[in-house]
Amino acid sequence: MRVLITGMGGELGTRVAALIEADSTIEDVHGVDIDPPRRRLTRAEFHRIDPRDRIRLAEVVHEVAPTTVIHLGIFEPNARSGPRRATAYTAAGTVGLFGALAAEGSVERIVVRSGTEVYGRRRGGPLCPDEESVTDPTTPYGHSLRHVERVALDFAEAHDVPVSLLRFAPLVGPHFPSPLGRLLRLPFVPHAAGDPPFSVLHQEDAAASVVAALGTEATGPCNVVAPGAVTASQAARLGARLPLLTLPPAWRAVRLAVELAGAPMPEHVAELLRRGRTADGTRSSTELGFEPAHTTHDVVEQLYEWSDVTYLTAMGTAA
Repeated sequence: MRVLITGMGGELGTRVAALIEADSTIEDVHGVDIDPPRRRLTRAEFHRIDPRDRIRLAEVVHEVAPTTVIHLGIFEPNARSGPRRATAYTAAGTVGLFGALAAEGSVERIVVRSGTEVYGRRRGGPLCPDEESVTDPTTPYGHSLRHVERVALDFAEAHDVPVSLLRFAPLVGPHFPSPLGRLLRLPFVPHAAGDPPFSVLHQEDAAASVVAALGTEATGPCNVVAPGAVTASQAARLGARLPLLTLPPAWRAVRLAVELAGAPMPEHVAELLRRGRTADGTRSSTELGFEPAHTTHDVVEQLYEWSDVTYLTAMGTAA
């Protein structure tokens, strides 16, 4: 098995690479991304490529001739990149990857990162969608994810290659670049009237689910969601933050305030706070044989246990 991981430079991609390279049955591990991996890897070979550089990406795909591809090159707005650049990187990297794979013809298995944002939160839609629910995104990030899924499924149909679409709940955890995580760590946390619940997923569980998917023949979409849910006000109280009730006319001002505080609130995060977001994760258990090790409550608690940066004074460093 020769594995190619897109998005290896991100926190999730680096964790997946570390898990995969520990498997001695895997012959080669290669990764591409715009940034280098966030920790030391022992066997994986990294190729630094801008997602928009289709020529270089095609060259690496040809050199590696992967039998398995893990497409994690999905850029969440205000995580590692601003909204416009995140959308451009995701679209270009996805189209370039599958175009290169079509020309190569060596791939036998593909796992793709997606998200529960593809279901949207339109009024009257399901409160806890399963994989049979219609995808109806209502935010730019949701539309970006649906585009990724369509490109992957078109490739699967044209080339008869099994593709798993892992629809992750919002990824949150210590040291993970997440707009929702940054927002929850502010001194105040806005919440809507009614305080709708949402679910999240720990970064380590997301990485483990990717590896689990490689060992199965599961195809199509699969929700991967931590058990349980919290509301924004509950999350704030867990972290000794101030829950801030925000009525509809004030959301625009609140979004500006949190951005000035260093935690931009993209559309999909604002939607989560205002309308909630959960999903049915039964299929990940039955088809992937995977059970998240952390509940939503656990994930939020760990987020707050992550210590703030402590700056040393000149006197302190001299000691």
